[in-house]
Amino acid sequence: MQNQFDVAVIGAGAAGMMCAAVAGQRGKKVVLIEHASKLAEKIRISGGGRCNFTNLHAGPQNFVSNNPHFCRSALSRYTPQDFLGLVKRYRIAYHEKHKGQLFCDHSAEQIIDMLKAECEAGRVAWRMPCKIESIGKDGETFRLDTDAGTIHAASVVIATGGLSIPKIGATDFAFRIAKQFGLKLIDPRPALVPLTFDPNTWEPFVPLSGIALEVEIETGEKKARTHFREDLLFTHRGLSGPAVLQISSFWDSGKPITLNLVPETDIAETLVEGKTSLKKNIGNLLPQWLPSRLAEGMLLANGIKPDARLADMPDKVLRRLGESINRWVIVPNGSEGYRKAEVTRGGVDTRELSQQTMMTNKVPGLHFIGEAVDVTGWLGGYNFQWAWASGTVAGLSV
Repeated sequence: MQNQFDVAVIGAGAAGMMCAAVAGQRGKKVVLIEHASKLAEKIRISGGGRCNFTNLHAGPQNFVSNNPHFCRSALSRYTPQDFLGLVKRYRIAYHEKHKGQLFCDHSAEQIIDMLKAECEAGRVAWRMPCKIESIGKDGETFRLDTDAGTIHAASVVIATGGLSIPKIGATDFAFRIAKQFGLKLIDPRPALVPLTFDPNTWEPFVPLSGIALEVEIETGEKKARTHFREDLLFTHRGLSGPAVLQISSFWDSGKPITLNLVPETDIAETLVEGKTSLKKNIGNLLPQWLPSRLAEGMLLANGIKPDARLADMPDKVLRRLGESINRWVIVPNGSEGYRKAEVTRGGVDTRELSQQTMMTNKVPGLHFIGEAVDVTGWLGGYNFQWAWASGTVAGLSV
């Protein structure tokens, strides 16, 4: 009987531990199986080691999916306030950064310890490190062949995440199991990831590496247009920072992104109107609005000498310069890939799942939760909230 369980949860990350704890505390006999030797590395490294564990404003509007209404049920049944209640119960000190982002005051380890304690309270059995060789179904029961022996369970929950950050153990396990059982996948791709540009195109901007500033960023057209106002960071290979990580989840290959480097000011109008009153060189004026190295770079990209007197410059040159600052249109050639992606967009098609239980429609007893599913949150604690919510609803239903 020691290898017979009501529930086998595969993957001891945020969603998996949450699910196991909830199911165990309902009196279910639960085993939690994890292939890595270190627990919950993604929690540990998140938020600079302080774990941005939720966002106070998390709602369906903050998630990307081919089936955008799917996440509504789970998010309404387990809210940021519910998770915050758990954090407070464990007396974990936290603080709010901008836009509702909540972080631990001290360490992400506190969230891991809290989830372990919740699993203990549910008498969850652990198999770690433990590699699963195959999953099959014998009648009503699942059979899991592992390097620690065969496990039998009435329900199986796949919580092994996506493909992001392979160096901490990410694999395609969830997608392989989904295919094995005939479930559709939405093509996975890196999300919340820095964007890269053709090296020749980017060469003039390489010296700007390290510059950061708040910008407006957008991509897409008409109803598909998405925009954010966040910080941008120039890198040797392209663009990063919260603005780019956010837009990367919405950007499609071959499409442009548009940047407004000075959202508060119409640069073209200001410069044209200032020709009569401002007795300065353009190179001394632009740093009022832009970091000086970036101002130099934009002048260079537009073929304008920094010592050109504003009063002597043609209006059309000033308008072209202003347009390049307020509406800088560039086409990325790709991204930094799963190596640098915080999450995976795509995954198990949510039309294959019940939004109330996260169970597959085709295979009774088989559930998928967390990042394995085609629900991807914005940057800022939203993906953890999806882990807690999807884990909880699965834990309540298994």
